[in-house]
Amino acid sequence: MGNQLSGQVAVVTGGSRGIGLAISEKLLEQGLSVMICSREQSSVQKALDTLQQPNPGRIEGMAADVRHYEQVERLMAATGEKFGGIDILVNNAGIGLFSSVERMTPEEWDAVIGTNLSGTFYCVHAAVPYMKRRKGGTIINISSLAGKNAFPGGAAYNASKFGLNGFSEAVMQDLRYENIRTSYIMPGSVDTRFGGGGREAAWKTSAGDVAQVVLDLLRSDPRSMISRVEIRPSQPPRK
Repeated sequence: MGNQLSGQVAVVTGGSRGIGLAISEKLLEQGLSVMICSREQSSVQKALDTLQQPNPGRIEGMAADVRHYEQVERLMAATGEKFGGIDILVNNAGIGLFSSVERMTPEEWDAVIGTNLSGTFYCVHAAVPYMKRRKGGTIINISSLAGKNAFPGGAAYNASKFGLNGFSEAVMQDLRYENIRTSYIMPGSVDTRFGGGGREAAWKTSAGDVAQVVLDLLRSDPRSMISRVEIRPSQPPRK
């Protein structure tokens, strides 16, 4: 792929807010065409209202719940029809539901695993044929430091992110000789109010910081593969 990103096509799941929106903005700045999705059309439209004017013809969006494969297939097909193919997939869609294992309902477990893990598989599975037609591509999965550090109340979220890390490394080995690079990013505390958090915290990593790492990965020499990146706040509160 080299370092020439302008004109390429990216799909960013969960691209209507937070980290996903920051990634979408960063890619648009580089001249890419971007398809975003969110579970709610209202969220998609709000993002499009912000992004379309400065990026005419290069941003599109649709409602798609990555827990449902048929919706993922429609997302990838719509991207191919609108922009002619897919070069980059950023699996950012994710949810966090936190409670003790005995209090967590099976429905909550299924929602977290379905979105954070199965949804990523669905997106990769549906996007890879489009990348092969372009003779290569890049997959970047947004994981978390919770994928290596378990914590109380995190049974579903930890399981989804531990699984996502393993999935990413297996996909990397499956696809590397197809000229498709796979990386995953493990942010720590990011200031997105994820999971319904409260006040902003200046010490946290910003969504823009994560977006910059995505761009750095895309610009890296294709001779090398940066398979994993960990991001932490430089100066969190002292314990």
